[in-house]
Amino acid sequence: MAAEVQDSNLQKVDSAISDEPGSPSDVKKTTHRRTSSTVSSAANIADLGDWANIPLKKEGVELRIAPETQKLNWKLNQSPATIDDKEALKKPLCTPMVRKVDLAFPLGLEVTARNLKGVTVKDALDAIYKQYKKKQDDELEEPYLAGFEWDKEANYQKFIVHQKKTGEAPSGGSKKKKNKGGNDEE
Repeated sequence: MAAEVQDSNLQKVDSAISDEPGSPSDVKKTTHRRTSSTVSSAANIADLGDWANIPLKKEGVELRIAPETQKLNWKLNQSPATIDDKEALKKPLCTPMVRKVDLAFPLGLEVTARNLKGVTVKDALDAIYKQYKKKQDDELEEPYLAGFEWDKEANYQKFIVHQKKTGEAPSGGSKKKKNKGGNDEE
């Protein structure tokens, strides 16, 4: 008896008389990219180069790397979330902003940092950390980030990663404190 109730509730649908399109070719396909995914101010680094028949001096395109990267004192095998200066992580890695940049290490390792809205310092550090997170401190000869360099003559599309042996303390506290009590002992 339960089977009779179920059969009466079921309806047959004929695709020939249905309002919905029957085949995938009937569905209109969108061919444009969503505008929220990309930012017009972030360019492809390959489009900026003189080898792409765009003379640099005529266009005035000169990449400038954020100087904050030299002051981070970040250890390559530690998460970028451990950095105290959170504002520096939000800054663009270079101006004009690019969507993708290859980061080349002196011994031949290369990592790629990507962000459709423009590569930030955090994106670059995340790409580096992904390669070094399983390395122990004693495995790294130069474990601290010293900064990035752009050598447009050698390779226009890559930034060279510089490393250093020790992380220095921030240079802001190098002044001597004066004695405010007025008791000058000489």
